[in-house]
Amino acid sequence: MAIAFVFPGQGSQDVGMGRELAETYKVAADVFAEVDDALGQKLSAIMWDGPKDTLTLTQNAQPALMAVSIAVMRVLEREKGFSLKDKVRFVAGHSLGEYSALAAAGAFSLADTARLLKLRGEAMQKAVPVGQGAMTALLGVGLDVAQKVAEAAAQGDVCQVANDNEPTQVVLSGHKSAIDRVPEAGKAFGLRRAILLPVSAPFHCTLMQPAADAMADALSKVQVNAPVVPVVANVLASPVSDPDEIRKCLVEQVTGTVRWRECVQYLAANGITEVYEIGAGRVLSGLVGRIDKSVKATPIGTPTDIEAMFAAPM
Repeated sequence: MAIAFVFPGQGSQDVGMGRELAETYKVAADVFAEVDDALGQKLSAIMWDGPKDTLTLTQNAQPALMAVSIAVMRVLEREKGFSLKDKVRFVAGHSLGEYSALAAAGAFSLADTARLLKLRGEAMQKAVPVGQGAMTALLGVGLDVAQKVAEAAAQGDVCQVANDNEPTQVVLSGHKSAIDRVPEAGKAFGLRRAILLPVSAPFHCTLMQPAADAMADALSKVQVNAPVVPVVANVLASPVSDPDEIRKCLVEQVTGTVRWRECVQYLAANGITEVYEIGAGRVLSGLVGRIDKSVKATPIGTPTDIEAMFAAPM
């Protein structure tokens, strides 16, 4: 049995996440306290008490989701004696989850990861004025069709593939005017349904270049260590371990496509049979199951999940 750990991205957040971990394990509570200190705000209070619209703000959701993932990791390692280096072959994360994966693998300190994600969220929000960008999920079509739909809808505006999530779900991002044209433009390519996403900015497209520049500057100033296990990068769909290459991939990720389908296919092609989704929600577990049914995916985000994980043979 070969194991990979994956870490969720934005959209998996919910009010109350992480509270039970903090109440059950002191090492988890310490993670949330450290993130609060690093950011100079009581992020844990927003996570546990809301309001939901405040938690959903990009600059809050990104470090909050990372904090839950690392809280789970600390419990696994310090309470349960789990060794990431010895037990896990690869780690990967969806968009902001790549930062969680890197932190879990020792590439970043927890405090630096929290501050980077806060900045990333703020920079992404500022990159495009509210109302000028949008994202839409195409259901029932794959990457090839999605690229044709994006090209047809662009008409001089930006319209790009942001997330290649699984064989029948691709997300487009760009100018709102172009995204509004997607349903009609898609008819010629057999698109039956496009769902406008409730996001405040058009992530993972060239409109995010100001945010990419901000992250390049920030990443140049933080310590990046070689991770203890390879991190399968979103923009490459293959593993990276060199600190300079990690920085480069994280900058490119801001404007580039999250190649999640290919990341999971890489894991499966390299012998991974078990994937554990570390943190809030179960979005990635669902995607893994639709990408490759031979890979078992299990969400680990609560004390109950953790105890069940160690009750089964590994």
